[in-house]
Amino acid sequence: MIFLKTDEEIELLRNCNQIVAKTLAEIAKLIKPGISTLALDKRAEEFIRDNGGVPNFLGYGGFPNSICASVNEQVVHGFPSEKTILKEGDIISIDCGVAKDGFNGDSAYTFCVGEVAPEVLNLLRTTKESLYKGIEQAYEGRRIGDIGNAIQTYCEDRGYTVVREMVGHGVGRKLHEAPEVPNYGKKGNGIMLKSGMTIAIEPMINMGTRNIVFEKDGWTTRTVDRKPSAHFEHSVAIRHGKADILSSFEYIEQVLGDKEF
Repeated sequence: MIFLKTDEEIELLRNCNQIVAKTLAEIAKLIKPGISTLALDKRAEEFIRDNGGVPNFLGYGGFPNSICASVNEQVVHGFPSEKTILKEGDIISIDCGVAKDGFNGDSAYTFCVGEVAPEVLNLLRTTKESLYKGIEQAYEGRRIGDIGNAIQTYCEDRGYTVVREMVGHGVGRKLHEAPEVPNYGKKGNGIMLKSGMTIAIEPMINMGTRNIVFEKDGWTTRTVDRKPSAHFEHSVAIRHGKADILSSFEYIEQVLGDKEF
């Protein structure tokens, strides 16, 4: 069932997502060669709790951490680990969620670790740009397929591939709600968007094949060919005839400045 939110509920969702946004910016301050992904996870949990939220990934379906930290060929759901040390030239997707006041926030950003190869930077730029192409279609009267088609077309036209097994989702009182929001599709297909719907749009785009596999932990996914993958996500409300982005990359961009790709 799809739950339509009131304006008041959407503002509670925005509050959650703003904590997520600030948490991602806090992590951005720490990302550099030599730091472990577990150190990023610990800082994220501390920051979330200090700001009155609860890390909603922690314990979700047995997930053991407060953030997902997916490095290079890992697509999503990577476990933070003391053994995973970032090195120059890596990329890392940080997916983060916060629960507060009965609602949930969810957003993700892929960061560069030091100097990254130009072809990998292009993958990141394209993936981030495709997120906004999808968001442009997220208004009342459009359909879920319009969002996916915009993302798919933009990325495939530039030589990249779209992960099919992992998709976006509704977000609200639960972290994952209906409807599913694929990053591929046909224009005019799928559920019609209505005012009050709140969804997480999150393109997962690969440099090589679109095919992925699960690692032994049962959570982490990676590309079959071990080529890099990028992931960006915003939580969005369909509101007053347009897309209202509830999360934000503004705080990240303030931290990174001219280091932002």
